[in-house]
Amino acid sequence: MKNTILTIAAIITLLFSANTIQARAAKTEKNAIEITESTQLQAVYDAYFTVKDALIKSDAKATSAKAKDLLDAITAIKMDKLKSNEHTVWMKVVKKLTADAKSISGTSDLKKQRETFKSLSKSTYDLIKVSSPDQPVYKQYCPMADADWLSKEKAVKNPYYGSSMLTCGNVVETIK
Repeated sequence: MKNTILTIAAIITLLFSANTIQARAAKTEKNAIEITESTQLQAVYDAYFTVKDALIKSDAKATSAKAKDLLDAITAIKMDKLKSNEHTVWMKVVKKLTADAKSISGTSDLKKQRETFKSLSKSTYDLIKVSSPDQPVYKQYCPMADADWLSKEKAVKNPYYGSSMLTCGNVVETIK
């Protein structure tokens, strides 16, 4: 009788341990999926910020190269891995994002790059609003260009005028 009780206790302990291990594995897998989901959009945002930084420096060649990197990040997105709200917005903006990145990468005319950047910023803003960026993102506005852009820094550095009006603009929204 004692042996039977000990055997049953051992089996229950074993089953409980296996269940706990399985639950931990499922939680780890879920966390890995969430990290992958947020990471792929973060790559698009990071590439956008490098385009913006090249425009701030008024470097058309670097802007073109960084726009190619952005295009690569856009095409690397696996739509089936996006959260449903991100997927919905992604489907609305992906064609415009792609077209704008191609346009900026395909020209060395700084004026055209900056004009297209306005549209690129609008699409990126729509997308970043529904996702959870790694850190706060600041939507900034320049009244002279009548245009917005996104920045990781609160300090205004204007991509539409570069050094000629570097600090023209203000923060209009903080996205967290």
